[in-house]
Amino acid sequence: MQADADNAEAAHGGVLERRERERRNARPGLRILVVDDSPTIVALLKRMLLQNHFEVLVAYDGESALEIARREHPDLIFLDIVLPGIDGFSALRKLRRDEVTHDVPIIMISGNAQATEQFYVQRIGADDFMKKPFSRAEVFSRIEHLLDEQGVPRHANRRTEIAAATR
Repeated sequence: MQADADNAEAAHGGVLERRERERRNARPGLRILVVDDSPTIVALLKRMLLQNHFEVLVAYDGESALEIARREHPDLIFLDIVLPGIDGFSALRKLRRDEVTHDVPIIMISGNAQATEQFYVQRIGADDFMKKPFSRAEVFSRIEHLLDEQGVPRHANRRTEIAAATR
């Protein structure tokens, strides 16, 4: 019987071990901007985020994303790479150069293998990357990775600066 339980755990890649890891949850009410030209991806991410009591803002292209980010000051942005009009890389550059949005954590998303490679080559200021298709667990793991002590996502470079200043 114990051997069956051990085999089951091994077959699931140590799921029990992963569940025992302490989780850090983002505080409810975070404002998250989802930018993707796919209504399906937007609806999926929006549903996941709303279930965790986050406020969700939506843009279907890069230009709208820039306007919404400046006006609404989101706590985090999920930004697709392949978008109509300006692409995700151009939007990312503009967000990083804008004093209003430069510290907002950004998780790039894409289902395009070439875009994934390009992202790692160019690495122009995104905090993380998530490949489509993605799971609920991956979405919240990516958010958790960016949380500060108050449960608020922070830009990786800003977190490094804060950590260095407190040493």
